[in-house]
Amino acid sequence: MYHDISMVFCGAAGQGIQTITDALLNVLKKYGCNIFSCTEYMSRIRGGSNTAEIRITENKRDTYVRRIDMLFALSHNVVEHLKDRISSSTLIFAEKERFGDPWGDNCIDTPLTKSALEAGSAAFSNIVAAGVVLGLFGIPLELFTAYLRVKFAAKGEEIVAKNCIAAKLGYSFGRDTATTANISLQISIPADRPERLLMDGTTALGIGAVAAGCNFISSYPMSPGTGLLTFLATRTKEFGIVVDQAEDEIAAINAGLGASYAGARAIVTTSGGGFDLMQEGVSLAGMIETPIVIHIGQRPGPATGMPTRTEQGDLNLALHAGHGDFARAIFSPGTLAEIIDTTQQAFNLAQQYQIPVFILADQYLLDTVSTIETASVKRLTVKNFLIKTTENYQRYAFTDDGLSPRGVPGYGDGLVRVDSDEHDENGLITESFEIRRLMVEKRLKRMHSLRETARAPTLIGTVDQAEMLVISWGSNRGVLEEALDIIGNRAFAGIHFSQVFPLSPVIKSLFENKKLLVLENNATGQFADLLALETGRSISRKILKATGEPFTVEEVVDALNQSYHG
Repeated sequence: MYHDISMVFCGAAGQGIQTITDALLNVLKKYGCNIFSCTEYMSRIRGGSNTAEIRITENKRDTYVRRIDMLFALSHNVVEHLKDRISSSTLIFAEKERFGDPWGDNCIDTPLTKSALEAGSAAFSNIVAAGVVLGLFGIPLELFTAYLRVKFAAKGEEIVAKNCIAAKLGYSFGRDTATTANISLQISIPADRPERLLMDGTTALGIGAVAAGCNFISSYPMSPGTGLLTFLATRTKEFGIVVDQAEDEIAAINAGLGASYAGARAIVTTSGGGFDLMQEGVSLAGMIETPIVIHIGQRPGPATGMPTRTEQGDLNLALHAGHGDFARAIFSPGTLAEIIDTTQQAFNLAQQYQIPVFILADQYLLDTVSTIETASVKRLTVKNFLIKTTENYQRYAFTDDGLSPRGVPGYGDGLVRVDSDEHDENGLITESFEIRRLMVEKRLKRMHSLRETARAPTLIGTVDQAEMLVISWGSNRGVLEEALDIIGNRAFAGIHFSQVFPLSPVIKSLFENKKLLVLENNATGQFADLLALETGRSISRKILKATGEPFTVEEVVDALNQSYHG
């Protein structure tokens, strides 16, 4: 009985790894498994070495492991690509006739191409591979063929039938191999199985935007931010969303601000390199006090960096973007449920405080797929802060909290005048030093309320009893939770931040008399530096990684053990 299995599929772009994982994830979810999957792929259409990892676990896990229990090698350079992850206990499935035998004693010759050709075409080899996996585990073939009939129904009965033949051939090989090689791969299924959904990070982001009442998106495509654009674009009629594929990122954010000025709940989506061009627009949002939500799908920089890899390197970019001083908020969720929740909160916060609000995700989190309990998907109230204007309406009227009543053109009798130059209460350009002072204070005054109501971090373990606090943000929540669970040392506890600016005032008391370690995917420790600046506390150790890969559970466990014993 296996309680945690890590399967990896590796091959060249164009070999159908996505088809294999999509099929397996859907069937395994239907069977009742807890599943998690992540991918790493090269920036090319064909060739190279791409991998997909699927974990099947009895206890819910949401993170990447270095360990490979079963490897399906679909091309000749798999060993070289994965040499640091293959161990003597890795069971390898490969076609020896095609690639020779560089795999060692743990390799099982697997006739993927032969079976695919028997089904009608070499193109069916990915379906054969998925069938082999399900046969090894003894998961009913009927679940797979039912999936295939739905998946390929639009291509006609002949294609459906050939896919089902390929599935059966792979399944039979898997069952026979499990018997002849005496491989027992029974999966431990959780006894308690609440209703669950199969979802990736981009879908969670899209669901959060729809639930928040988003009705306008503008973007110039740039991976990994483009997924949100395509998700919403396929749902324009269903939810009344206007989609603008802009000519560049400058146009995208200005279109978003124009829509917001007119009353839309607008979002723009991009990646770090694209956001570089949006910074003047961020300043414009600050000056005209117009809400906008900005999603940045982080990937390694500088410049083009590694376009298809992951990093948490854009926190400082979002924190300091734009010239001049004005309020903002930054979220960086760590789970699918958090993505849905914080996206809704981002829209409401932007509307309430009339500011730019950032959502920082990354390639790893956006592309991961896992099961999520339906009950954890929460819909927040969509808050509307617009007022009907009167004839004497002043867009920038001074108030005690710095928030002027926000009207939009055509709703009421007032004139809604905005200007990117410094302006008076009516929105008219001014060079009065006194008005300038009051307006700067007005725009910054809302930071007090933003801080006081900031989202509190998630506590992992017994924080009040721990000697060392391990701090994470964004996509590192899952890896921290699992590493602390494996270590089982009460000297450690964790804190995860899904809101990284402004920071909740509760953290100062949480940090008292603790040794602080910060875990993040960048080269300099951007969040660690922010914590030190905001709290006045020194950081004992920064656990950093900036290779383009996410942290593995194993390396976090090693780093924490070293910190404890060192």
